[in-house]
Amino acid sequence: MAKAIEITPEIVAEHGLTPEEYQIILDRLGRTPNMNELGIFSVMWSEHCSYKSSRRHLGKFLTKGERVIQGPGENAGVIDIDDGDCIIFKMESHNHPSYIEPYQGAATGVGGIMRDVFTMGARPIALMNALRFGEPSHPKTKSLVSGVVAGIGGYGNCVGVPTVGGETNFHKGYNGNILVNAMCVGLARTDKVFYSAAKGVGNPIFYVGSKTGRDGIHGATMASAEFDDDSEEKRPTVQVGDPFTEKLLIEACMELMATDAIIAIQDMGAAGLTSSSVEMADKGGVGIELNLDDVPQREEGMTAYEMMLSESQERMLMVIQPGKEQLAFDIFNKWELDVAQIGVTTDTGRLVLNHKGEIVCDIPVAPLADDAPNYDRPHVPTPKLEEFNAETIGLTDLNDALKTMVGSPDLCSRRWIWEQYDRHVMADTVDSSQSGGDAAIVRIHGKNKAVAITTDVTPRYCYADPHEGGKQCVVETWRNLTCVGADPIAITDCLNFGNPERPDIMGQFVGCVEGMNEACRALDYPVVSGNVSLYNETNGQAIPPTPAVGGVGLIPDLGFFTTLAGAKDGDALIMIGETHGWIGASIFLREIGKREEGAPPPVDLALEKLNGDYVRRLIRNRRVHAAHDCSDGGMLIAATEMAMASGIGFKLNRPSNSCTMSGWYFGEDQARYLLAVDENSVNPVLSTADGLGVKATRVGTFGGTRLQSNDGLDLELSSIRSIYEAWLPGLMES
Repeated sequence: MAKAIEITPEIVAEHGLTPEEYQIILDRLGRTPNMNELGIFSVMWSEHCSYKSSRRHLGKFLTKGERVIQGPGENAGVIDIDDGDCIIFKMESHNHPSYIEPYQGAATGVGGIMRDVFTMGARPIALMNALRFGEPSHPKTKSLVSGVVAGIGGYGNCVGVPTVGGETNFHKGYNGNILVNAMCVGLARTDKVFYSAAKGVGNPIFYVGSKTGRDGIHGATMASAEFDDDSEEKRPTVQVGDPFTEKLLIEACMELMATDAIIAIQDMGAAGLTSSSVEMADKGGVGIELNLDDVPQREEGMTAYEMMLSESQERMLMVIQPGKEQLAFDIFNKWELDVAQIGVTTDTGRLVLNHKGEIVCDIPVAPLADDAPNYDRPHVPTPKLEEFNAETIGLTDLNDALKTMVGSPDLCSRRWIWEQYDRHVMADTVDSSQSGGDAAIVRIHGKNKAVAITTDVTPRYCYADPHEGGKQCVVETWRNLTCVGADPIAITDCLNFGNPERPDIMGQFVGCVEGMNEACRALDYPVVSGNVSLYNETNGQAIPPTPAVGGVGLIPDLGFFTTLAGAKDGDALIMIGETHGWIGASIFLREIGKREEGAPPPVDLALEKLNGDYVRRLIRNRRVHAAHDCSDGGMLIAATEMAMASGIGFKLNRPSNSCTMSGWYFGEDQARYLLAVDENSVNPVLSTADGLGVKATRVGTFGGTRLQSNDGLDLELSSIRSIYEAWLPGLMES
């Protein structure tokens, strides 16, 4: 065994383990671990790898469905999209690294999520992201935005995968911890999906990709602790990515996957060689023996500890069919990638590591994986808030209010961001959601069908009422997919919260998860993959609860879809759904009323399904020229975004018996859609809706170049567009 080093309480604490957890390790091993073994336990039992605070609650999710091929538990989720095609997708966080080193943190987040997808046999076809930054005036915000956006664009553009959508928001709650959530969608054949279970004994284990260096050591542990004033010193735990190597790795893996050589394959993500080998062994019910002398190394004198905990990028671990070793060597050598046979599967159920002629680790696999701590953290529900009285916010000038809203941080154009992303590489992007649309549309190459992809969450709702906010983030993605005519199939998620050891934060987590699950079950919209990111706080100040959701749907025929653009002169503007004027927790209340308070709008799941099903029916019947979900900013913002996308103005008509003016124009009631409909289709659309019990109302007409209403709104569309486009460049250039 490796030379004994005294394991002190200080060393245990530095590895992120509690005294109680360390005692469990002692009990399960029957001896004191050496430093290599302690390091391996520390990363496998970290929050980031073990989900020890969240596992029991994640088990509540709906994870099965008619089209689900693989749910949670693998590198990514898999859904059937007919014709022998399947979509493999997942969302993950790279929050802590991106705050410390924004370019590399964001870039390696993109690289890591792509590896999760192509390790299962899918060629990546689209990337999305969900970004949260601090308030615009914070001294770090501009540099963080600049670095993160450059990192996402730099990596995705170099690999040649389009970044087709996402969301970017600003709030003071993220001043100390930004969020960088990356989503990847890949395409595979249903009979060529690869899994990570290392089944069989005596099979060779191959290391492929880049060499192992000292970057990223303890990255998983860092992501499982909150920040303090010294967080900048954690820069060495941030990995460094190489998108050109990733591109070679994709192509080499795809080539080997076309053969029958691979038994199991796993990305070396968080915790690197440790997590990949342990997870493969655990799922396959085998042991693994590795010779670390054979690991390709980028630096001189690397220790076993460093090799096992390194998070160097662009690396994979494979179990190869005996007799196919030379084939693997030939393919990876052809693509000029490092490749080495570093071990073998065994029947011992143990992880055994050899280095420089001695055994430096010999521990059972089971305690590292399934037997990791599974805590039932104390949690208290978030107190319920009262509905906000919209009448207390006066609205006398719609013109000023609209100009303020479209020029606000959360509603302004994101052009400055999305113009840095290649949205059309691979030539299958039908429409991207970067410019304000509801969902991106990506054609299945060579076929007349497409997948629709979206990401969404409304943290201010989740903060005010985690249960309702959890429901809303799921139904928002469902509505976004519906707006382009897609059948929503499944979601992935990235659950971003503060310190789970605080009962109020754990209460937020539990509330959001239970609300999300309720929505998933009501809509038959299962969770197939995801990620949990906890300890997102600095000096005890937690981020707002942010359970980001990525939704994927199928457009079976590209002859039937809609986008945000498409309204024609003379089209009627029809509202599907009912407007009560809910102002609580709204952007209007924050931007115009300068207050953040009140309960969020309630989510009626039966109504969401009824209204959404009707909208998709109208799209399939070619009744709709353009469609948009009513969400942030309410109906007037949705109508304005449609007008800007279509290049046509409108005239709105608020009924005399409606709710308050502020509530009608800016209320954020749920289950609502705005549709641009040909005049000849108005009566059929309204009468059919009435027969189905769907509330449908004509609220205006498209035409001209001005935005007008019977309440005094009268602005030139071009002037609103100028305000809309100006805020973000103004921030970044100031």
